[in-house]
Amino acid sequence: MNLFLWIVAGLLAAVFLGAGVMKLTQERRKLLANPNMQWVEDFSAGTIKLIGTAELLGALGLILPAVLDIAPVLVPLAATGLAVLMLGAAITHARRKETQPIVINAVLLILALVVAIFRFGPNSF
Repeated sequence: MNLFLWIVAGLLAAVFLGAGVMKLTQERRKLLANPNMQWVEDFSAGTIKLIGTAELLGALGLILPAVLDIAPVLVPLAATGLAVLMLGAAITHARRKETQPIVINAVLLILALVVAIFRFGPNSF
């Protein structure tokens, strides 16, 4: 189970690292040009950067505390934070009547919850 949780955490970290870096490095106008990022029009540039920062920190929090053995309780906390972020993303897409992104949000939400539950509980560090 420990190996499975590491794989899931690694995949989640890769996804959120990429998403966070994209939101932090690209201008709002460029993000709007992407057909999968139309939700950006509902948020200010600062809010998008905040979401990107949360995703980046969540990605780092899934891996670094456990690898460095410094405050490994941060791993399930990061997973919980990312789950909350995905819940908010799903709500945003539902309000915009965008169904396809909700499926992706739901999968990422479930994976983050799996990491959070098992790292808080039976497979904690």
